[in-house]
Amino acid sequence: MDRFLGLPDLASEHGARLDYATELVHWLMFALFIIWGALFVFILFRFRQGRNPKASYKGLQSHLSSYGEVAVAVFEVVLLLGFSIPLYSERVDDVPDQSEAVVVRVIAEQFAWNSHYPGPDGIFGDTRPELIDVESNPIGLDRESEGAADDVTTVNQLHLPVDKPAVIRLSSKDVIHSFFILAMRVKQDAIPGMEFPLWFVPTVTTNEMREKYGDDFNYEIGCSQLCGLGHYRMRGFATIHSQADFDAWMEEEQSYLGGEDEDEFWG
Repeated sequence: MDRFLGLPDLASEHGARLDYATELVHWLMFALFIIWGALFVFILFRFRQGRNPKASYKGLQSHLSSYGEVAVAVFEVVLLLGFSIPLYSERVDDVPDQSEAVVVRVIAEQFAWNSHYPGPDGIFGDTRPELIDVESNPIGLDRESEGAADDVTTVNQLHLPVDKPAVIRLSSKDVIHSFFILAMRVKQDAIPGMEFPLWFVPTVTTNEMREKYGDDFNYEIGCSQLCGLGHYRMRGFATIHSQADFDAWMEEEQSYLGGEDEDEFWG
């Protein structure tokens, strides 16, 4: 059904429930299209001028359309209360504990995605606006603050381990953006002055996808909110690793910290 809806392969734990709800909505729309289309054709034939040369002012006597409207309303209530609200509540209320997840700050800006990892100590260093440098320090990370020495930052690259909850703490430096990874079935607005938690569990590594679709495959991070003239190029990539490969990547990034060539390895 995902192919029929134009969706890419599912790569997250919660996505199947979301896809199912989406499928139900499409089946409802399809049924309405058939029913109302058939009714329209029937009315055109039944009340054509040749059969009804004189106008009738009695109006429609049947309550069939009213019954249909009630049925549609009941179906929509079931979709809302039985599927949409429980799924939304789970994503909002059941955010995994930080000790059980990989936590990453993602800071949106015109026109890039900045990722900030806390490092082995699990503590995010402070960020200060006056330290922001577009080329070398786009999030304004204060390397002298507590916990900042081992922090890792990337630009337009998000690295996560498979089969482990990923908690994205999403914010924006300038205007409203919207973080979107279609394969993971996640989307969340990033609003200046606010931070939103977004979480999911990746279930398929990038390498597994490349075995299926070729070496050019990447999970793409898009911005689904028009955010300025450069909106079209606000594009990032998520790499889903095995746990061992993620640990190796983090260790490699750690080896560059404090070196002269640190800036060359961002992303």
